[in-house]
Amino acid sequence: MDFRQSWFIFTLGGAMAAFIIAQSLFFLIRAWKRGREIGVDSAALRTTVASSVLFTIAPSMAIATTVLALSNSLGFALPWLRMNVIGSFIYEVTAATAAMDAMGHTGGLGAPVTDPATFSGIAWMLTIGCILPLILLPFVLKKIQTKINKSANTNAKWTDMMSAAAFVGLMAAFVARAVAGKGEADKAADGAGVLSVLTLLTAIAVLLLLEWLVQKKNWKGAQPFIMPASMFAAMGAAVLFAYILPDHLASFVWR
Repeated sequence: MDFRQSWFIFTLGGAMAAFIIAQSLFFLIRAWKRGREIGVDSAALRTTVASSVLFTIAPSMAIATTVLALSNSLGFALPWLRMNVIGSFIYEVTAATAAMDAMGHTGGLGAPVTDPATFSGIAWMLTIGCILPLILLPFVLKKIQTKINKSANTNAKWTDMMSAAAFVGLMAAFVARAVAGKGEADKAADGAGVLSVLTLLTAIAVLLLLEWLVQKKNWKGAQPFIMPASMFAAMGAAVLFAYILPDHLASFVWR
């Protein structure tokens, strides 16, 4: 049996998922009872619950995208276990890639991790990397939030500019990898090439199209789905291009 699909990891993930579902149901029941106690009618409560359920779809799509992105190298069990509790696409992919490079795993996310020691090291890297914020936030969050609010009230434009710059910097790292990322010479289409650029352009095109539709049709409720939908479209496009393009073109890379 593939150690990446260990029953032990799936059991841990199932236990965590069950706990999270139970916790959600507990607070849902308590909130419903409290709403009835203060006079909120059942129709309003049902509308609130339905809206909450709909707004969980977009984050769930992002989680599914992250699990799929990591599944080829790490299997489904570990990414699913982590995304049950904590993590994001940017952190998980970046941290996993850095750990693979540090431990000498060639092929990146596109090649299965076959060494148990490497797999364990990546799992520890992913876990330890996100523990520090959980420890620090209870002690420093209030001070950080106070300073951020003060800065935002003092110079809102500068705050918006810094937030935008941070986001653009993160996106630029992924764009640069698609355009100029160096792959392993013995692995077809591993580096930046025709397939990676076509995938990138598809993601951008879908994102711009969805953004235009949201603005044009005033679909404000669809705004959270734009990024996950673009990710899924790009993943589908990568598979499609790999099948329909000639082999010499699909595998052509310049890095």
